[in-house]
Amino acid sequence: MRAGALGREAYGAARYGSLAGALPDAALAKTKLPLPVFIFLLAILFPFKFNLGSLALTGPRLVLMVMTVPLFIRLFTGRYGRILPVDWLFLFHTIWLSIALAVNNPDRVIQQAGSVGIEFFGGYLMGRAFIRTREDFAALGRVLIWSVLLMTVFSLYETKTGTTLIPTLIDKIPGMGTITINYQDPRMGLERVQGPFAHPIHFGLYCSVVFAFAFVAFDGIKSLSWRIVASGLILLNGFLALSSGALLSLLLQIGLIGWYIALRRLEWRWWLLVGLVSLAYVTVDLISNRSAIMVFLSYATFSAHTAYWRTIIFEWGLKNVWANPIFGIGLNDWVRPWYMYSGSMDNFWLVMAVRYGIPGFLLVTAGYLWGLFKVMFRDFSGDVRMQNFRRSWVFTFAGMTFTLCTVYVWESIYAFTFFLFGAGMWMLTEEVKNRSTDDRSETDASANGEDAVGRRSGQRSAAYTRFAQTHRRTPR
Repeated sequence: MRAGALGREAYGAARYGSLAGALPDAALAKTKLPLPVFIFLLAILFPFKFNLGSLALTGPRLVLMVMTVPLFIRLFTGRYGRILPVDWLFLFHTIWLSIALAVNNPDRVIQQAGSVGIEFFGGYLMGRAFIRTREDFAALGRVLIWSVLLMTVFSLYETKTGTTLIPTLIDKIPGMGTITINYQDPRMGLERVQGPFAHPIHFGLYCSVVFAFAFVAFDGIKSLSWRIVASGLILLNGFLALSSGALLSLLLQIGLIGWYIALRRLEWRWWLLVGLVSLAYVTVDLISNRSAIMVFLSYATFSAHTAYWRTIIFEWGLKNVWANPIFGIGLNDWVRPWYMYSGSMDNFWLVMAVRYGIPGFLLVTAGYLWGLFKVMFRDFSGDVRMQNFRRSWVFTFAGMTFTLCTVYVWESIYAFTFFLFGAGMWMLTEEVKNRSTDDRSETDASANGEDAVGRRSGQRSAAYTRFAQTHRRTPR
């Protein structure tokens, strides 16, 4: 029995490029998600709200209240590996936002800093602590994919009738509240799908981050036909939100996937893309009477009215930043033209600077970019599984980065965004599982009877080398 198990492991290693003892791709599709993460995702998808004394709680906020302190202690005592710069930067951002709120809104600092800090840093800690291996990441992807696929029927019903089924049913439970149902103006003759989120933009954002999981991360785990159907249904759900921010993310991911497929044999394909984007930015900046950023914001919308509104928000948002550069304005109303009756600011990065000042903006942005670029440039040469996982996560956050320039996130989707970011940090410490011709490893494989299995299956027995540190910096 043990020899058979070793044989299956050896066959999986030879076929998929994994270390002996690691799960082959077929098994990755069946591993279970850690229970706290599963409960956290359920709390997001079933948006209960209730009062606990004077506290207004949501499901995700309650989960994070229980989990954040023990996870914080374990992280900074080394239980989850070495402490990363992003851990410190996000912690300092949480501390700084508390200071900024204390300066600007001393009467609301405890409630607001507690809720926002838990959603931001607690969400990040959930991903950082519980998604630690290939198996965890695959299980997360599987749950996210199926969560969107199962919502398709609800989405089609909502886009036809305008009724959000899950929040409506929750609202009928005595003593239980739910999200506010936003009745948005139809677009393209369709009702905008809100789903179990606070706004259609948030539903579209949730769907958009799952797209690359389905098509890219599960390459080799699921068949091509399954990935095409799954990603197609995810694309449909994201479209039904009728949000320019979500569609921007999806289109960018499709473009990156297409670029990779078309130029996959070109080693420096990503540098070529960076060069072309930089050239386009400079060209637009030179020939337009507006900055390239303003041109981007104006075209990343459904209507000219929305485009005009966003340019004004960006312009006046920066005026607020320069007027309050250190501590921001907190929760106070921002200065804007008299005709702007709405105080909403559809730009997450701008809100960070306006609300918490330049230090608050720099801390969260530096942590975000450090984590993104470190994962992007990590060398996984020869480890196809990790290349696919890394590529899907980077594509997701490449789309997310631009989407957050056109939307603001709050409550559950805020926690989910940084949970998913934390769920990619394990890639910085994951050991590369690469094919090698090391004689000692081959001898070890033979001792386990793996050579015979390799010959029977038509595969050459494979040996592998662990690389504690990598030095190549070529993005793949």
